[in-house]
Amino acid sequence: MSSMKPARPVRGLSVGELAARAGVSVSTLHFYERKGLIASSRTGGNQRRYGRDMLRRVAVIRVAQRAGVPLSEIAAALDALPARRTPDAKDWAKLSAGWKAALEARITALTQLKDELEGCIGCGCLSMTDCPLRNPGDTLSREGPGARLLEG
Repeated sequence: MSSMKPARPVRGLSVGELAARAGVSVSTLHFYERKGLIASSRTGGNQRRYGRDMLRRVAVIRVAQRAGVPLSEIAAALDALPARRTPDAKDWAKLSAGWKAALEARITALTQLKDELEGCIGCGCLSMTDCPLRNPGDTLSREGPGARLLEG
């Protein structure tokens, strides 16, 4: 008869379980962990285990990414939560309000760019003084005459 105690089951989700339930790849979870967006603990056999609260963190990260929020801003927002806890509904309202304002500003800028681009399609010059895409407000004229944006 062995005197060894049976190993206590480790709670939490394996990286594969979290990936499947969150709808992301294992490599995405490893990337998020390297960036400090999510955290795991290790078993005695050095396997990662994630708390179920990481499902919500991954969901928040994915939604923010879809809205175009840079990972650095997502990380800063999550780091600002007390004890780096998983965002609750109140936290989400605050985070998403800030991200919504940035998203609306980007939408406005992209709409303006789209409208200006339609006027330029087919001209081919991209060097006219009134080109809103290449030289908005003719700012390059301050540098003197001639080509200013030679790309090579």
